[in-house]
Formats: sequence, structure tokens, C-alpha cells
Amino acid sequence: MDLRAAGLSEQPFPPHGAPCAVVDYRSQKEALEVLHETIAHPNGACFLQGPDLSGKSILVHRFIESLGTDVAIAAVNGKGLSARKMLLALLEGFGFDVDLKSSKELLALVRVYTMQQAASHSAPVLIVERTQDLHPSALRVLCELAALRVPGASALKMVLIGDQPLAPIFNAPAMESIAARVRHDFHLHPMTRDETRAYLHEKLLAAGADYPAFVFPTQVCDTLHDASGGWPGVLDRVALLALARTDTLPVPAEVVERPALPTGTWAESGAEPKQYAAPPHLIVSNHGSVMQELDMEQPRVLVGRSSQNDIAIGSRFVSRHHALLVRHRDVTFILDLGSTNGTFVNGTQVSNHLLHHDDVITIGHHRIKFYDPHTITRRPSGEVDLADTVVMKTLDDTRNMLAKKNATLRPATSEDLPTLQT
Repeated sequence: MDLRAAGLSEQPFPPHGAPCAVVDYRSQKEALEVLHETIAHPNGACFLQGPDLSGKSILVHRFIESLGTDVAIAAVNGKGLSARKMLLALLEGFGFDVDLKSSKELLALVRVYTMQQAASHSAPVLIVERTQDLHPSALRVLCELAALRVPGASALKMVLIGDQPLAPIFNAPAMESIAARVRHDFHLHPMTRDETRAYLHEKLLAAGADYPAFVFPTQVCDTLHDASGGWPGVLDRVALLALARTDTLPVPAEVVERPALPTGTWAESGAEPKQYAAPPHLIVSNHGSVMQELDMEQPRVLVGRSSQNDIAIGSRFVSRHHALLVRHRDVTFILDLGSTNGTFVNGTQVSNHLLHHDDVITIGHHRIKFYDPHTITRRPSGEVDLADTVVMKTLDDTRNMLAKKNATLRPATSEDLPTLQT
């Protein structure tokens, strides 16, 4: 049917380009709330999943528009991206035009830019669509970016979007730096029948229809809902085809095509989205006075005298980089970094130690109270897989990180610079 014969001035369900109207429904609203909550959090990262044609692209566009121009945003399509291609796409999104050949140089530029932005203004935002299709080398770089920090916050906020469940990918031990930051694991859901009806009629109104219920009566709207499963992208296609196939109004239900329907990603995951436990809480005190409180949102918390540390203790009894708290899966342990005066847990000097709820860490004259009710049951060390390889790898990573940081900071006139963690 010709659009003008249906009283329409434009296509209400365009197959390409911008939609004639953006229609809210429950799952879209909830997803937008999740995205904004993620960006508002100091260490924000989230998973957003939905099958093809579930409305993810429209959602991302709306989210980016809502952030305005004050936030640096890079949105990349991860399909087939290697580490180098992903870094180039990320830098292009941030407004850079570079011709660097090596991934190492590109990563260094991204590191400097994100940390400067996060320290002086606000952390940039990285949005990756089709995350499940990233090359393994790109996933490794993503983990490195997730570990970048400035004091008290992550240097890069992350929204990872997939057509498939992402938790199975990022629950692997090698992905710990990302998994530990995830605040939401959100799966898009289709529209209800009532939402489908409102969606169709609002788009018809925006396209010029005076009586949208005459074009698509309630019965036909219900047929379109059943044919599309309530997924917006599928609904647009079957509604477009139904209008094209009919010669009369109202559109008859018989012309509605019934394509194969996508499956919700929550069904593919085999379970409801993972509920992430609250992170451990740390209280720093000196002679009974509380100096600092923080949640251990990131996989590592560095403690020492330098202002670059996550917990900075300005005392001559504390080494520049004194100790490191590491979150590994569901446990936390502390490593002494070769300090002069040692690290103590509940009065006993330790080199590395598994922490439990209500443990007291003593560093110099300062104490750090460790709160984590999930570890309230004390397990014998033999029952916990704090494998030596994990401890040694953490120590090696920390030594490398501190060496790079100290080399970088030698020309600086101030110690008040961002903290980089890997």
C-alpha cells in the first residue's frame, strides 16, 4: 500500500537510518537506568545483552545522546577486532587521528589519555558492541584498560554489549580485572502485548496517521506481537511488510508474516543474571580516629606512603609502596611488598595472607579493618586455592607496575599523579 493512501507522510517503520519515533517501554527504561548507574559509579562497568534485533543499537544511541558533550565517549563494534584495530577504533572515537603501527604504542596513548581525563575531568566511557566477537588479543587489552586507575576510581568506564551472554567469557580467571568491576549483568526483554500496541500506534502517529487504531486494530497489534515475539527490531520488519502487502485498511491479520524468532539471552545463559556480592569494605584508622573508608571495588588496592596509592598513609613508618590487597574470585589476600617495617594481620607479621571478615591489618601506626561478611567462616589455608602461581603472578605484576610508574614519574614535580594498576 502506498503510504499516502494510509494517511502517512513518512515510513513509520524505516528499515535503515533513524526511527521516526523512539518509543519507551519497560525493558528499555530499565536498561537506560542501568547504563546511567554504571557511569555514575567510580568503577562503573556493566554487561548489556540481548539477541539480534532486540533494540540494543537504538538504546546505545539514546544513551550517548543523554551524556552530552562533557564526557569523552568511544563506541566500537567488536566484531573481529584485534587488539590493534580495537585500540585504533577507540582512539578514533576519542577524536584522535593516529598512524601508530604497534599495539604497544597505541595502548600507551590510550593509557595516558584516559588517566589524564579521569584525573582532571571525568573518566571516558568505552562502549563495545558485539563484545563476544572480539579477538582474544583485544580481550587481553580490554583487561589491561579495565585495570587502569586514578586515586579512588577507574580511569575508564565500560559498557560491554553482546548478542550472547557475556558472563561465561568474563568469569574466566584471566578476565578478573573486568569481572570484579561489573555492577550490572542486564538482559533485555521483549515488549508485552500492551507495550507492542502502544509502540505501533505511537510510530504511526509520528508518521502522520490520524487514526492509528484504524490502521492496526487491537487484534492485528496482537498478531504482530505474536509474530515478532515483542522484539522491537523484528516488530518493525513485520509491520513494514504488513503495510506493504495490504491494499486495504485496516491491515488484515492474514498478511502478517511469522519469521523465526530470536531467543532471549537470559535463556541462553541457563540461569538468571549473576547477582554480584557487595565488595569488601575497608576502614583506615590512626589511634582510633577514622582516616578513610572505601569499598574494594577494584581487583587490587595499593597501600603506602606515596599519594599515588589507593590508600595513602603519610607516615615515616610506612614504605612508599608498602602492601597490596588483591581480590581473587571470592577471596581477598594481602601481600607485603618488601616494606621496611612489615605488615601485620591480627598482630602477626605476614608476607602474604588470606583475609577474613573483621581482620585488622596494621601498617606502621595505622590500622585497616577488613569487612567482608561473605568470608565470615574461616577456612584452613589448605582449602583455599590461593595457588602460589597466583601470588607470584600478582607480585610480578605489581613489581612491573611500580617500576613503570616510578620511571614515568621521575621527571614529575608532584607526587599527586594518577595511580596505574595492572
